Amino acid sequence: MTARGAAFLEALGETAERLHPEILAQMRVEARNDSAEGVFAVAGSRFGRLAALASPLVGPRLLVTRFGRDVPFRIDTVSGRSRSGRATLETVREFRFPGATQHVADRLIATGHPGIVQNALGARGRVEMLEECSVSDEGALRMRTRAVAFRVGRHRIPLRGILRIDVDLVDGWDVDRRRRTVEMRATSPMLGTVLEYRGWYRYADATPGTAQ
Repeated sequence: MTARGAAFLEALGETAERLHPEILAQMRVEARNDSAEGVFAVAGSRFGRLAALASPLVGPRLLVTRFGRDVPFRIDTVSGRSRSGRATLETVREFRFPGATQHVADRLIATGHPGIVQNALGARGRVEMLEECSVSDEGALRMRTRAVAFRVGRHRIPLRGILRIDVDLVDGWDVDRRRRTVEMRATSPMLGTVLEYRGWYRYADATPGTAQ
């Protein structure tokens, strides 16, 4: 059995002790298959169906073509180990927009380098990111893009300059409501914000007012 946050704990090393105690405790829970639900105050892409034009290139479960407020969502995760023994985390995020449900998937793996994880985005993993994990002053997990590439077969094409995508994610803790918070923004030098979401969530086995 692997801890649900093993990939982050492995990347953070001793720095993980600076996480908010509730976040650290939840990451240490032994759970191969897990789920959480919550609500995004804001979620999606303002480019609408224009984003779908890139779908044949990047593959399914990567692009969001809607934008909304108060959007219910679900997170399903599978924690495991790679063939080399590194911690992995496969995630599917389900955005329940009015009239349509959309999904974003990724597979994250600890690299063995301090603070660095690799993330393959979408069902086909054609977009790959190296992300730096750190702990904020408030004890939140923060992830920021260090490098991004597009994979075609065995070839990796680095995306730099105006082709770069920068992702900044903060996963924190709401002390008053005793629930996780999340805020993510993906930006492009050419297009500005291409995807964003901001809201809260709880794991299926968590209840308000009690720690896991």
